[in-house]
Amino acid sequence: MAVCARLCGVGPSRGCRRRQQRRGPAETAAADSEADTDPEEERIEAGAAALAGAGGGRGAGPSPPPRCSLLELPPELLVEIFASLPGTDLPSLAQVCTKFRRILHTDTIWRRRCREVLHRYRHILGLWQPDIGPYGGLLNVVVDGLFIIGWMYLPPHDPHVDDPMRFKPLFRVHLMERKSATVECMYGHRGPHNGHIQIVKKDEFSTKCNQTDHHRMSGGRQEEFRTWLREEWGRTLEDIFHEHMQELILMKFIYTSQYDNCLTYRRIYLPPSHPDDLIRPGLFKGTYGSHGLEIVMLSFHGKRARGTKITGDPNIPAGQQTVEIDLMHRIQLPDVESLRSFNELSRIVLEVREQVRQEQQQREEDGAEDGEGRAPQSPREPQRGPAQPSVELPAEKGGGPADGEAAAAAAPAPEQPAQSGQGQPFVLPVGVSSRNEDYPRTCRMCFYGTGLIAGHGFTSPERTPGVFILFDEDRFGFIWLELKSFSLYSRVRATFRNAEAPSPQAFEEMLKNIQSLTS
Repeated sequence: MAVCARLCGVGPSRGCRRRQQRRGPAETAAADSEADTDPEEERIEAGAAALAGAGGGRGAGPSPPPRCSLLELPPELLVEIFASLPGTDLPSLAQVCTKFRRILHTDTIWRRRCREVLHRYRHILGLWQPDIGPYGGLLNVVVDGLFIIGWMYLPPHDPHVDDPMRFKPLFRVHLMERKSATVECMYGHRGPHNGHIQIVKKDEFSTKCNQTDHHRMSGGRQEEFRTWLREEWGRTLEDIFHEHMQELILMKFIYTSQYDNCLTYRRIYLPPSHPDDLIRPGLFKGTYGSHGLEIVMLSFHGKRARGTKITGDPNIPAGQQTVEIDLMHRIQLPDVESLRSFNELSRIVLEVREQVRQEQQQREEDGAEDGEGRAPQSPREPQRGPAQPSVELPAEKGGGPADGEAAAAAAPAPEQPAQSGQGQPFVLPVGVSSRNEDYPRTCRMCFYGTGLIAGHGFTSPERTPGVFILFDEDRFGFIWLELKSFSLYSRVRATFRNAEAPSPQAFEEMLKNIQSLTS
């Protein structure tokens, strides 16, 4: 087509114009800018140049100014041009040449399309928790190429707590149309199908599938259950010998599958960090006994650290504060041989609990506030790094704050915490059960903490004493005394955008909101 334009001097021939009309604006622009590398076109152009030279002495008019190819424009100008084209033309434009394809991967183009083309959906980017009864979840909404995609993040299969997170798409929004957007449900195994997103308010939206028949499988509910079990647990029901665990698994399948991806989501933020924090706050995955692995958010609040459930179970639902760590009461563990005795560990922890109780009573008598301000001297380890909140079976924590004085008898000397890989030997007491026997055999420091346990349906909840064990920068554990159980936790290694809280107050308000939904 470019050759026709040069031969005629006035643009494409009639036949070329007909082909141009069948093309979109992006294809037309790309064709006009295409580099002429074909040998046949070069010969034609050479002939055209010769004809033009032969006719130059017949009083021909001035030569037209040289044409500028799109390929010669600077990348920043091409970004502006491509960003103004209809989304339906961009895939064709990406096939023109490597340069165009590379420019079309520029984030600026897609951010602008999110703001201008799909302005209704730009507020759903970030982290969200679905309202699925006690189970909760973690949804990350991101821009991915031509789509906005909602990815559900799932813990690894129990009990492999150090394995990476799994994720699957629940919905996507096309970034193709100028005035309207196509929403597709990705749930099920029959491919994308029609869906709907409703923005309820700034920090809340809902999804609806308009073709739930796509979620059904030819083998009926039994096939759906077997498929779900392989995805959720990585095994078959015959591989699970614990009867109570089988009941919990079947209950979760029945409860969650009834939603058919018609869910309401509420925004959650990652916890803000502070230089005095013991370790970097964030998301962690850990063992919860028969409930499998769950996701917990560790945050710091002055003299305390808290673990809030992002995913939950029928005993302790999502949103509840599963553990609370008293950063002012460190625990000195005995030597390894003494630590093997559960009674010895229990004695040490209960002594600290009594100290905490007496201090709390004294503050109440003195009329002192139960503040959460920063401790005068933070018990942070010498070498900071990420670690994780601990949680166990359907349990969770909460305990009172305490002064630094009470730590005198239980806290180790300042030089006791390990540095650069060294630490105190650690072993689980005899009789304490663990889903994962591959736990670290050294720890850096321990703190007194409390965990929340409850009956089925979150009945009769109570906080019980335990021990928070910091192993290294990415793992920690928690021993639940009353349950005689141990939980191992590992940091979620994923980067989440658009998830920062606008202020510490906004984060605190978010924690209260998600907790109130299941209280």
